[in-house]
Amino acid sequence: MAECMTVTFTEIPLQALTDLVNGWGTLPREGDGRGDAPHRPVSDIAAHLGLPAPVSAALTPEALAHAADRLHPVFSAPDAEACARHLTRLLADSGVRPVVGAEDGGTLRAAWSVDDADQALVATASIALRQYLAAHGFARIGVCTAGNCADVYLDQSPGGRRRFCSVTCQNRTRVAAFRSRRAGTG
Repeated sequence: MAECMTVTFTEIPLQALTDLVNGWGTLPREGDGRGDAPHRPVSDIAAHLGLPAPVSAALTPEALAHAADRLHPVFSAPDAEACARHLTRLLADSGVRPVVGAEDGGTLRAAWSVDDADQALVATASIALRQYLAAHGFARIGVCTAGNCADVYLDQSPGGRRRFCSVTCQNRTRVAAFRSRRAGTG
């Protein structure tokens, strides 16, 4: 992108956030053997990021991978303090600031702004993570605990016990544990 212009946006949808990190991040792609596999087209994810059309249209595979790699450490932080430090650094580095706009009818709308379009993706994702963490806490994010997987998750379950990125990883882990126990007793 490499264009300096003020960009105003709202936060990225949570599903798009995890899709970004898992689909474009180096660690998630290498963790399960997708490292050399082709990425989905940029347009598939760009449409779901909630960024203004000119910014979405200018996204490149390199920009998506760079953003995903900057965001992954928030999920893989060993504790809440490290997570907070990393997220604070992302917010500060992006130069994001709050903006209040007026819509038709006098309704005020909260949004965010950056002066550099290159920072918009990391800024919107960081805002979404900040909002989610403030509401749900550090224990509700993480990296999948299945072997050979480094995908991230946001735990939105009622019980708050999610430890896998998907049902597929959860089932693989359970089947492997069952087979291991069965082999040990036979």
